[in-house]
Amino acid sequence: MNNIVTPTLIRQQLQAHYEHNEAVWLTRIVCHEILGQPMTDFYLGKDIVLSANKEKELANILTRLYRHEPIQYIQGRTRFLGRDFHVAPGVLIPRPETEELVERIIRQAPTGAHILDIGTGSGCIAISLALSVPGAQVTAWDISPEALRIACDNARMLKADVHFSACDVLTVQPDANERYDLIVSNPPYVTERERETMEPNVLEWEPAQALFVPDDDPLRFYRRIADLGRQLLTPNGQLYFEINQAYGEDTAKMLHEYGYTSIQIEKDLSGNDRFAICQKV
Repeated sequence: MNNIVTPTLIRQQLQAHYEHNEAVWLTRIVCHEILGQPMTDFYLGKDIVLSANKEKELANILTRLYRHEPIQYIQGRTRFLGRDFHVAPGVLIPRPETEELVERIIRQAPTGAHILDIGTGSGCIAISLALSVPGAQVTAWDISPEALRIACDNARMLKADVHFSACDVLTVQPDANERYDLIVSNPPYVTERERETMEPNVLEWEPAQALFVPDDDPLRFYRRIADLGRQLLTPNGQLYFEINQAYGEDTAKMLHEYGYTSIQIEKDLSGNDRFAICQKV
């Protein structure tokens, strides 16, 4: 027997667990993208007639949302610069700020650039650059086997040529002959003290290894990558970071101490210090 639900009923159920605006957003995704309701019918609040299978699917989705599982993990995908990427709990869900970072690189990277993405996660940065920078040769590192598996799947799905490698950036001793024109990284940068301000859909589901750094060493990954960049970057090579908004000045000072020039701390669309860009002499 078919069951009938409405967008209003789904939203009301979600509002017991989410703020109003987020509940509305999630309701739209559930109704339109998962249950297939046309957008016009969604905005008119029309009934959705569910088969027995769809009724079970909706019940499962709502149960997962009540536990604050990110909708991207439930769907198994997210959009990044106009492309669908597979995501699962083993990788961070790409943020709009990271799209901004990649857009900057696409505008500025030279044709045929040798690019290294450190901490690739889902592969969204590396794959987007491989597909968007003409002639780019892209290498990507990550310490997580699960992240590398997902990144490789995304590269195959999107037909991107990226060389993925298992690598712990804090201990790696790279080949003395490796050289890159550009290194990019969105490394862990959330301090432990910031946990208390985070939403449960991030804190309880996304991989802590890809998020957190100690309160007493918030720049640990940036220092290490800056040090590696002195060896791996070609003369005048560029280093691009996504950063914690609280440490823009500290990041710039550290990069200066490591000998980089043309250091810029740039803001994201929300007005927060979010990107560090500099050049090797």
